[in-house]
Amino acid sequence: FKKEPTPEEIFYYVYAILYSKTYRTKYAQFLKIDFPYVPFPKNYKLFHTLAKLGNQLAGFHLLKAKELEKIAQIFSIKGNNEVEKLKYESEKVWINQTQYFNNVKEEVWQYQVGGYQVCEKWLKDRKGRTLTYEEIKTYSKIVTALSKTIELQSEIDKYYDSVEKTVLP
Repeated sequence: FKKEPTPEEIFYYVYAILYSKTYRTKYAQFLKIDFPYVPFPKNYKLFHTLAKLGNQLAGFHLLKAKELEKIAQIFSIKGNNEVEKLKYESEKVWINQTQYFNNVKEEVWQYQVGGYQVCEKWLKDRKGRTLTYEEIKTYSKIVTALSKTIELQSEIDKYYDSVEKTVLP
């Protein structure tokens, strides 16, 4: 590169690459047993673009992205807010017989990290408890962050083939 990348740019670049579905598929066996191979492109512009996408991903995963502050209210039915029995049906995540989180796409509900369905696990960990306003807000942010993650993964994959074609030796 003509310009020296910062440690943060390198971190966010690697973060983006590790979230590429194409990369995860291609190197699945290596990711399970060894340190992953991370291809670095010769093209700084491509590197920088992916680093920016990785930075956005990290913001969503830390629930710090500005876009998460203006999330749509997806939980508006009055009730006791107690997590009793979870059920996903027709883009609704039911926490009891009368209350649910609305507009949760199936791909978001099914999204896994470390073998766990994120949306389901978060609520299961609170089973038998009453959700506070902050917890309801946090769950809404998680749903939005996962939706944005799926979008960004598609964006990263648009660039990934170019990375593989221009790898540094």
